[in-house]
Amino acid sequence: MNFIIGKSDEKMKIRRRVTDIIICLLLIGVDYITKLLAIRFLKGHQNVILLKNVLELEYFENFGAAFSSFVGRRVLLIAASLLVIIFLLWKWLLLPEGKRYAGMRFCILLLVGGAMGNLIDRIVRGYVVDFIYFVPIDFPKFNFADMCVTCGVVLLGVLLFFYYDEKELDLFLSFKK
Repeated sequence: MNFIIGKSDEKMKIRRRVTDIIICLLLIGVDYITKLLAIRFLKGHQNVILLKNVLELEYFENFGAAFSSFVGRRVLLIAASLLVIIFLLWKWLLLPEGKRYAGMRFCILLLVGGAMGNLIDRIVRGYVVDFIYFVPIDFPKFNFADMCVTCGVVLLGVLLFFYYDEKELDLFLSFKK
């Protein structure tokens, strides 16, 4: 009987991982498509005003990282992105089964999907395509991948501070298996 239950658990684990990979690929795909649309319809054109004095679409080529930091450090940004992605995927593989870790799993998917989206831009184009502009605070332009990373970090922060206990934090934050 244990053998049957074990096989069922293994199938569920595989199904969950496949679902997670599909979600991550969808996030990367949405980012890629929105950037292609930005290149096609925004590059060299006037801004598209979605909400006057609030939200606009404006094409921007970001040769750095967040807030145009690390401009000219493409190799460093690619290496750092790869290291973060590898670390997150390693933690994703080590996460225990169960609903308790569904939130952390989702945060990791958001982070990996966003990081991969911008990494693809850095490798293929040499820069990241940004196009969403929040006007009231003159916020730097950003993209869908940036939103995934930001949401992933905020949600993960909430989970780490208010949901998981110290032992569970150690599981995620340590470099131990």
